[in-house]
Amino acid sequence: MNTCLRFALLLFCGLAGCALQAAELHVAVASNFAAPFEALRDEFERNSEHRLLVSLGSTGQLYAQIRHGAPFDVLLAADTATPAELTHNGQGVPGSGLTYAIGRLVLWSREPHLVDSEAALLSPSLSRLALANPRLAPYGAAALQTLQSLGLSEVLSPTFIQGQNISQAYQFVATGNAPMGFVALSQVIDPAAHASDELPTLAEGSGWIVPTPLHEPIRQDAIVLTHGADHPATPAFMRYLQSPAARDIIAAYGYDF
Repeated sequence: MNTCLRFALLLFCGLAGCALQAAELHVAVASNFAAPFEALRDEFERNSEHRLLVSLGSTGQLYAQIRHGAPFDVLLAADTATPAELTHNGQGVPGSGLTYAIGRLVLWSREPHLVDSEAALLSPSLSRLALANPRLAPYGAAALQTLQSLGLSEVLSPTFIQGQNISQAYQFVATGNAPMGFVALSQVIDPAAHASDELPTLAEGSGWIVPTPLHEPIRQDAIVLTHGADHPATPAFMRYLQSPAARDIIAAYGYDF
C-alpha cells in the first residue's frame, strides 16, 4: 500500500470515529510559529488522547534535518516551497499539504516610540539591524525584499546582524544587541488584546507592521511527512489545525489566512 493511500485510510478512520491508540506526534515547527503552536498544543492535548513533541528551527534548518533522516511526523513550515520540495523528494505525503497561516512581518524595537514607520530605518544612529538569514528563513527573505522595495538594502547591508532563524533575530533586539530588527508579528503581539481589537497591539516596545505589498506573501504550509504517514495521531492533528478553534488561536497571533 503506498504512502498516500495509507494516510487516506488513517484520515478516514479518524473521521469515522475509529479507536486510535494514544501516541506522541513529533512536529517540526518554523520558529516564527513557536508561540501560537504552544497555545495550539495546549488545547489539542486537552481535547485529545495524543501528545505533541515539538522541534523548532528555521524552515531551512528543519528541511536539512528532514533530508538527513530526522524522525519528524509533520512539518509546519514558514513557506510553501519547502513542503513542495519534500513532496517532490518523496519525504512528504502527496495531497496532505495545506496553508495553515499567512505571516506578517514587523520592524520592532523593545524601546517605546523608537519605531513608528519605515522612517526609523533612516535614523543616522541605526548601527545594527537584526533580521533572520534570508537563505534559511522565509521571514528573513521577506525582510530583505522589504528593504529592496524601499531602496534601502544596499545602504543598510553593513548594519545587518543575521540570526539563523527568526527567534535569534528577535533575541538580538530583545537583548539590546540591535536597536531594532525585522521579526514575526506573532513574536511581539499581545494575543489577548488582538483577540478583541481589529489592529494588532504589541506586547511591548514599538513597531511598524510592514505593508504586505513590500514583500512576497509569507504563506506557511503544513505537510505530513512520510515518517508520520502511518502515525495514529496524524489525522487528528491535521484536522485540528484546520478547525475554527485552531484558527481563532492563530488569528490572535496576527496571522492571516
